[in-house]
Amino acid sequence: MFSKSKINDPAPGKPEEAKPAAPETQTQQAPRQSSDFKPAAPKAKPPASVLSSDLHITGNVKTTGDIQVEGTVEGDIRAHLLTVGETATIKGECIADDVVVNGRIVGRVRGLKVRLTATARVEGDIIHKTIAIESGAHFEGSVQRQDDPLSSRGKGGQQPQQASAQKAEQQPS
Repeated sequence: MFSKSKINDPAPGKPEEAKPAAPETQTQQAPRQSSDFKPAAPKAKPPASVLSSDLHITGNVKTTGDIQVEGTVEGDIRAHLLTVGETATIKGECIADDVVVNGRIVGRVRGLKVRLTATARVEGDIIHKTIAIESGAHFEGSVQRQDDPLSSRGKGGQQPQQASAQKAEQQPS
C-alpha cells in the first residue's frame, strides 16, 4: 500500500517528476530540497511557571511571564498573568495584567482584568480596570476601578493625603 512518506516526499533521484522545470532552474535548485526550507514561525510563548501545592514560599515573587500558584506564598506577587489555584493561599499583594483567582488571597489585588471564580476567597481590596465575580465567590473588601491600576500605588497615593491631614492636626490653631 501507500505510505505517507511516499506520497509527500519526492522520490530520491527523480526531481524531474516532483517539479517539472527547465534544466537551468533544476541545476540552481538542486542543492536545495523541500526539507531545507523552514518558514520563520513566531516563537512559542513559554508555559506558565507553576508553584506546586507542596511548595511554601516566604518572600516576594516577580516575573514578566505567567505564573500559576497552587501552594502557599507569604509575600507579594507580580506577573503578567497570575492564576491562583483552588489549593493556593497568597498572603500579600497580587499585581498582574490578568488575575484569575480560584483559591484564597489575603491582601490587595491589582490588575487590568481580575476574575474571581466560584471557588475564590479574597480578603482585601481589588483595584481593577475590568472585573468579573462569579456566583459563589467570597469577597470581603472594597472594589475600585482605575484606568491604569498597575501604575498607581494605592498606599503611595493615600500617604500624602494622610500625611497632610496629620500635619493639619498637629499644627496649633
